Amino acid sequence: MQELNFKLEVFEGPLDLMLSLIQKHKLNIRDIEIGVLLEQFLLYLEQMQQADIETAGEFVEMAAHLILIKSSALLPKHEAEQLKKELEGALIEYAICKAIAEKLKQRWTGSDVFVREPLDIPADTEYRHRHDMYELYGAVTAMADRIRLAEINSAAPSMKPIVAKSYVSVFTKIVYVLKRIRRNRRIEIKALYKGQTRSEQVATFLALLELSKHGYVGFSDDNSFLEYCGRESDTHPV
Repeated sequence: MQELNFKLEVFEGPLDLMLSLIQKHKLNIRDIEIGVLLEQFLLYLEQMQQADIETAGEFVEMAAHLILIKSSALLPKHEAEQLKKELEGALIEYAICKAIAEKLKQRWTGSDVFVREPLDIPADTEYRHRHDMYELYGAVTAMADRIRLAEINSAAPSMKPIVAKSYVSVFTKIVYVLKRIRRNRRIEIKALYKGQTRSEQVATFLALLELSKHGYVGFSDDNSFLEYCGRESDTHPV
C-alpha cells in the first residue's frame, strides 16, 4: 500500500481524525475496512510523536479500540459485528453533527444584523367569528350591568349624605351626669364615657367641667372617681 503523506493537522478528537481518514481514502462509512483505517490512524500517531507533540490519551485509547476491533476476527461473528457497528454508528452521528455545525457557521452573520423597517399593515377590524344568540344576549347583558355599575360608582363621590352627624349639646350631658351621680353618689369617671361616640365624650367632658365649676360634683384625689356635692332639690345646675 502506498505510504500516506499529509500535513500534520490538528483534530478535535479521534472521531474527527477517523472521519478525515475515511474521506481521504474514500472508505465506506457504513462498512469500514478496519485494517486500512487502523493503519492510517497508527501512522498519524507516529507522525505526532515524530513532531514532538504530546499524544493525547483519547487518541491512544481509540487506537487500542481499533486494534480490538481488528482482532475481533478471533471472536464469535456477532460480537465482532457489534463492535464494528458501534464504531460506525458513532462516526455517522459525528459526521451529521459536523455537517450541521458547518451549515450554521455559514448562516452566522456576526453580531451586526440589519433588518428592514416594519411595514405599516392596516388593521383588520372585521369580526369573523359566529356566536349563538343566547351567548350574545348574555354578553350584552353583562356589559350593560358593568356600565350601570360604573355610572353608580362615578356618581357616588358627588352624592351628599342625607343624614349628617348628630350634634351633642353640653346641657344634655349635664343632665346625663347628674342622673348617674345622684343615683350612685359616687361613680368611676371612666364609666361615664363607656359606649359613647367621640362627640358624646367631648360633651361629657365639658359637662363635668361645668358641674365642677358650679360645685355640684367633685373629683377624688386621684381624679378617677366623681362624687356628688349638690342638694337633692337641685334640678337646674346651670
